[in-house]
Amino acid sequence: MNLFTKVKQVVKAKYDSIDNTGVKNNILNAFPFWLGAFLTGGIAVLYAKLFSLVEAATIRIYHYADWLFFIITPLCFLLALWVVTKFAKYAGGSGIPQVTAAIELTNPKHNYKVNPLLSFKVLIVKVISSLLVVFGGGVVGREGPTIQISATIYKKINDYLPNGYPKISKRNMIVTGAAAGLA
Repeated sequence: MNLFTKVKQVVKAKYDSIDNTGVKNNILNAFPFWLGAFLTGGIAVLYAKLFSLVEAATIRIYHYADWLFFIITPLCFLLALWVVTKFAKYAGGSGIPQVTAAIELTNPKHNYKVNPLLSFKVLIVKVISSLLVVFGGGVVGREGPTIQISATIYKKINDYLPNGYPKISKRNMIVTGAAAGLA
């Protein structure tokens, strides 16, 4: 029996020992938000650390041979542009307009339009392209990308909720994810 199975059994036993149905429902409703907060916090910290490492590398290159930026900057910008256009066009920009559009499109008629805005592919491309731009000496903030990354995490958690799980509004999950990313 692996660790995951043991933890699952212990958590299930604790959950089953609760007598109050209202408390059980509240725990089930809150769990996706807790999971999202944990994942968002971890990924945001990792993203910030990567950002700092890339900035430090850029500063080192600048102090060692500043003339290299005549080569590095255009290459990094073009590579970042290529990565975005080739793999995830909605990873371009700050990320805030994409999240705003996703929030507006979270209804049964337009749900299929949300997936391209908030997907794992966009998350990965957003991180890679922003780090490339920073390495090239560009000025990029982490806030907008972190908002889109966090909204993606919360949306995916909502997508993966099993059938029969208490329904949580996709719009609420995306808005909460965006707020978590901003925080």
